[in-house]
Amino acid sequence: MSNFLRRLKLLPWREMLQISALVNSIVIGLELFLGWGFTQSRGIRNILTLLYGPPLRILIPFATAVGMGALAVYLLEYWQQKSLLNRNNLWVLALCVLLGLVLKSFLPVLPFLASLSEAALIGVTVGVFWKGRPYWRR
Repeated sequence: MSNFLRRLKLLPWREMLQISALVNSIVIGLELFLGWGFTQSRGIRNILTLLYGPPLRILIPFATAVGMGALAVYLLEYWQQKSLLNRNNLWVLALCVLLGLVLKSFLPVLPFLASLSEAALIGVTVGVFWKGRPYWRR
């Protein structure tokens, strides 16, 4: 059991938490912009009403969560952190992005795009492993 705890301790938590904070900050910024646009612009209000209508209501949070996961892997690749990307670290990255969603749920921001839900759990995992497919075998 101590070997498992030692391996868990040696994972790159700091880098993954930084990427997760950046991804969640981007989503919070977009949600603030959409909230402001919903109250100030009739066009944005009409677009959001159309997107959150009956046929697409379920797809938008899932698609946003997939995008968050893929963006997290992309940002790790962009900052030349490819050495950090392997199967175990992809799981850590998905966990950190979900932890960011948990922390985001305590903020007084309307969740236009992403909130903590089953769709977010599945979507972030799908996004991380879809974009991180080349790193599965490492």
